Amino acid sequence: MTKNTVQSTTLGEVEVLRIAEWQGAFDARGLVPDAPAGLWASHEAELAPDHWEVAGDRAVLALQTWVLRSAGRTVVVDTGVGNGRERPGMPHFHRWQGDFLGGLAAAGIRPEDVDVVVNTHVHADHVGWNTDGGPGAWRPTFPNAQYLIPAADDAHFGPDGGYGGGLRPDDRLIYEDSVAPVHRAGQVVLWDGAHRIDEHLTLESAPGHTPGSSVLRLASRGERAVFVGDLLHNPVQILRPSCNSCFCLDPVRAAASRLRVLERAADQRELVVPAHFAGAGAVEVRREGGRFALGPWAAFAPVGTPTA
Repeated sequence: MTKNTVQSTTLGEVEVLRIAEWQGAFDARGLVPDAPAGLWASHEAELAPDHWEVAGDRAVLALQTWVLRSAGRTVVVDTGVGNGRERPGMPHFHRWQGDFLGGLAAAGIRPEDVDVVVNTHVHADHVGWNTDGGPGAWRPTFPNAQYLIPAADDAHFGPDGGYGGGLRPDDRLIYEDSVAPVHRAGQVVLWDGAHRIDEHLTLESAPGHTPGSSVLRLASRGERAVFVGDLLHNPVQILRPSCNSCFCLDPVRAAASRLRVLERAADQRELVVPAHFAGAGAVEVRREGGRFALGPWAAFAPVGTPTA
């Protein structure tokens, strides 16, 4: 997937748009180092080819944004990498040039139409298009939006937390070009614990991947979904929830949050919607004995035509 594709489904009274900007493959062992080789191989039929390239032992990921039309408002969930960012410690994202805004346009969404931006956490590929304009002139991409940012992540990755404790120099760059300008514009709302957006949508803390990692729950007319951000990078983590990605800052808390969210998803038949799943992008979770299993995948219908 090298072009923007837009897909849509409806859950209750909420329209869910999937705007996929890019798809690629990464070393599976490096991405989910806790997952033994035998786990991938024993679930080849479920993982390949959409989520695992068997020949190269590579995990397939997508860069995508979810847009919800709910209660008369437009809600953007995570904003990708952003163009022209200095990310020397992240070669894949360094000076990235994508067409995020083109994807929104293909879905019929102008930046000024967006009412709420949700950053599930403050990582480079989730806050990039918070801003636009270029070095020295970064400004909010969505001039009329309220930006909902977990307070714990803002504290950790911001100056008071030493920009992530100074462990990764890019964290300072990410905050300064993609978060600080929105603060200066007065458009940030920091939240902790839980935050209700409207009658259908609620944010809840799910820490571990980052201190403020969160999930967004949707409940409307008996239909449910949970947008889990980076709680999951690959379906192998549903099959074995103890397996963290290499990006989890607190592995113990991340695994506990993952297990808790998956238990509720299985019990309440919530559609699980991660940030980076390729293929159909979202899946139901089932219990099989004492383990989780992959249920039906979501059915999205294409919207318009891909943009270059």
